Amino acid sequence: MTYQEVLKNAAGKMGPYCKVCPVCNGRACRNTIPGPGSKGYGDTAIRNFEEWKKIRVNMDTLTQNCSPDTSFDFFGYTMKYPIFAGPVGAVNLHYGDMLDDVTYNQILVSGCAQAGILALTGDGTNPTVMEAASEAIASQNGRGVPTVKPWDVNTLEEKFRLVQKSGSIAVAMDVDAAGLPFLQNLTPPAGSKTVEELAQIVQAAGKPFIVKGIMTVAGALKAKEAGAAAIVVSNHGGRVLDQCPSTAEVLPEIAQAVGDDMALGADGVIIARPYVTAVYGGAQEGIAALTEKLGKELADTMKMCGTPSLSAITRENVRL
Repeated sequence: MTYQEVLKNAAGKMGPYCKVCPVCNGRACRNTIPGPGSKGYGDTAIRNFEEWKKIRVNMDTLTQNCSPDTSFDFFGYTMKYPIFAGPVGAVNLHYGDMLDDVTYNQILVSGCAQAGILALTGDGTNPTVMEAASEAIASQNGRGVPTVKPWDVNTLEEKFRLVQKSGSIAVAMDVDAAGLPFLQNLTPPAGSKTVEELAQIVQAAGKPFIVKGIMTVAGALKAKEAGAAAIVVSNHGGRVLDQCPSTAEVLPEIAQAVGDDMALGADGVIIARPYVTAVYGGAQEGIAALTEKLGKELADTMKMCGTPSLSAITRENVRL
């Protein structure tokens, strides 16, 4: 199955909100919740896309000819590419009722494991979502990252018990989900966390803890102070706050404060919406098609820029 076939199949299976655009730029779905869009005007989602478009890579073919090594070490697990499928919840509400969260996460986890990458599974107000996601990760020998919402302490205790049973490599929390409209004023409660609260959560998790939703240097330093093993620079796909800077704009300064010197500073990338399309359009085959498309593009770019491995990528390889 080709990626074009995936897109064609998905167009007939997804709901009215996602338009299965050839380029996921946030314009067709702006201001649509339910849907893959955003609350407000949709400025941030559009800005994410536009600002990443401005970055260019520096070609250099006066180097040794070789096949680039795209492998990536993630807490001791070797991935084929530094690519993660992002966590998505309430897929039947946002993308179409062909799938629910349980079935979606099962397909996503197994498909990503088969493709040599890892999936971050979604969470929801329905406890069966996290239960099924943990079972899906366990069925793949822990190859997956369960992602919990910023719930209250009691709810997180239940979630972490499932995480432990999954045998997962790590666990994540999308703190940026605190701004999602459908998580407000619900039971169980969810919301922002102090550094002290986050530190308790990190300790209770019992696994490498990833904080997703960092958009400032101050936020990154807070996550580090709380004991996070990794952070994800994310504004929740531009869905939760208008007039927010793009991830491309803030990544370099955050990486300089807490990261290393790999290009703009990120070690890997999380891609969410295109993997939803891949699942709806071709299940595990769709995931394989998208992953290989992205992986081949990465390998080709590395070769044309004279970088034989991910560790060889530096800021000299990009032009801002």
